[in-house]
Amino acid sequence: MLFVMIALVLIVTNSSCSKSESPVEVVSTDHTKPDVMTNIEVENLNGAARITYSLPKSSNILYVQAKYLIREGHFRESKTSFYTDTILVEGFAKAGEYEVELRTVSRANIQSDPVMVKIKPETPNYILVNEGLEISPDFGGANFMGVNPDGAPIALHVLAFDPQTNKFKENDPEYIKGSVVDVSIRGFEAQEREFGVYTTDRFGNTSEVRYIKITPLFESLLDKNKFFAYNLPSDAPIGYGWDLKYFFDGSLNDPGWHTTGAPLTVATFGIGPSAKISRFVLWNRLPNMYSDQNPKSITIWGSNTDNPQDVNLPRISQPGEVAGDWVNMGNFTYPDPPSGLPGSQANSSDNAFAAQGINFRMPSAAPAVKYIRFMVNQTWGGLNYANAMEISFYGSVE
Repeated sequence: MLFVMIALVLIVTNSSCSKSESPVEVVSTDHTKPDVMTNIEVENLNGAARITYSLPKSSNILYVQAKYLIREGHFRESKTSFYTDTILVEGFAKAGEYEVELRTVSRANIQSDPVMVKIKPETPNYILVNEGLEISPDFGGANFMGVNPDGAPIALHVLAFDPQTNKFKENDPEYIKGSVVDVSIRGFEAQEREFGVYTTDRFGNTSEVRYIKITPLFESLLDKNKFFAYNLPSDAPIGYGWDLKYFFDGSLNDPGWHTTGAPLTVATFGIGPSAKISRFVLWNRLPNMYSDQNPKSITIWGSNTDNPQDVNLPRISQPGEVAGDWVNMGNFTYPDPPSGLPGSQANSSDNAFAAQGINFRMPSAAPAVKYIRFMVNQTWGGLNYANAMEISFYGSVE
C-alpha cells in the first residue's frame, strides 16, 4: 500500500513539472517537406486571378502561399488556409501574363517545392475607371463621372492648370468606394482651362493622366430678394415667430426658420426664375449646430412647374424620384464635427467650421427648378421639428 502511494505521488509530481517546463504548444515536430498542390485551374479577373487547386492529402498542411510580381520591382504575397481550395492573387498594374509561385506550407513552417502558374489578369479596375470617365464642364469647374465596375476602393486625383505658376495643381484625392464616380472640382472662372485626372488603387498602382481643356459653367449666388414663401398644406407649421421668410433673408441673426411638431418637416418656397442649381449652403442655428432640432439629414425637392401643387412627400426617396409636380433633386447629410466628437460634444473649432456655412453639391443630373421643398428627414436630436438660420443657392439662371 505504501508503495502504491509513493508511485502516485511520483506520477503527479512528474506531470506538474512537465506542464511548467513548456506552456507553449508545439505546432508540429514533423519537418517533412510537404507535397505540392495539384489540379490547378486559373480564372482571370480585372487586375487579379483566382486560382483553385487540390491540396495533398496531409494533415500537416497549414496554408498555401503565393508570391508574384505586380509591377516592376514590387512583389506581393498572398496566403490562404488549408480549409479552402482557392487563393486570390491581386494588385496587378496592367493586363498581361504573369507568373505566380505557389507553395504549400506545413505546420512546422516547412515549404514545399514551388509550383509556377501562368496567369493573364485583365485590365485592372483603376484603369477601367479612369478610361471610362466622362469629363464635362461643371459650375465653376469640371465634373468627372463614370462607373467603378468592381466597386473596389480607388482614389481619383484631379489636376487644374494654374496660369500664374504655369503648373498643374492637384486637389486632395477623392476616395471612391461604391460603384458610381461623381466628382467635381470647382472655384474657377468661366474661362477655358486645362484639367487632368488619374486614378490610383490600394496596391500603389497609378494610371496615366488624362488631360482635357474645357470652359467651366458660370455660377453665381441666386438673388434671394426674389425668393418667397410658398406655403403648402403639407408643410410643417411655423412656430415662435420664426417665419419661413427669415430662412433666406441674408441674415445669420435671430430669427431664422423654426417649425413645431409635424409628421414631416417640410418648407416650400419659390426662388424666382428657373435656375439650374449647382450647390447650396446651409447655416444651422448657433451655437449648437450639431444638436437639438438642427437638420442632419435633408432632401431637396424641386419643381419647374408654375404654381406646383401640394403632395405628401415620401419619407424615403432616391434622387430623380417624382412625386406629383416635385422631383427629388438630392439627399444630403450634414457632416459630423471635424474633431470626431459626438455632435452634443462639439468643440469651438467644430462650431467655427459650421458657422461658415456647410456646402452641399447638387447632383449634376438635378433639373432646373423654380420652387424648392426643403425637407428635414432627421435632426441631430432626433426631434420631429426643426430650425435653421439661413440657406443660399448657387447656380445659373436659365
